[in-house]
Amino acid sequence: MDAPVHSTAQLFAQLGLPADPGSIYRFIDQHRPLPDCVKLSEAPFWTPSQAAFLREGLQADADWAPIIDALNAALHETSDQPALSSPCEM
Repeated sequence: MDAPVHSTAQLFAQLGLPADPGSIYRFIDQHRPLPDCVKLSEAPFWTPSQAAFLREGLQADADWAPIIDALNAALHETSDQPALSSPCEM
């Protein structure tokens, strides 16, 4: 039997966030780009329980891992504007 595949909306609902498409797009737009040195689960906008869920979902290679990876990629995407400075270098 194949592991269940979760959607982005299901992940947002699991995290207790609004899960409609508009809310998901706004969340990603408001929180990206994350600096390369910041792990998804260590981003400052998560609650401790959200961060733990994301971290454990990846560490355990749970059935949530593919969609968590996709969210990680979306939040680390950069826009066309270069950052003035990197918080990783401070």
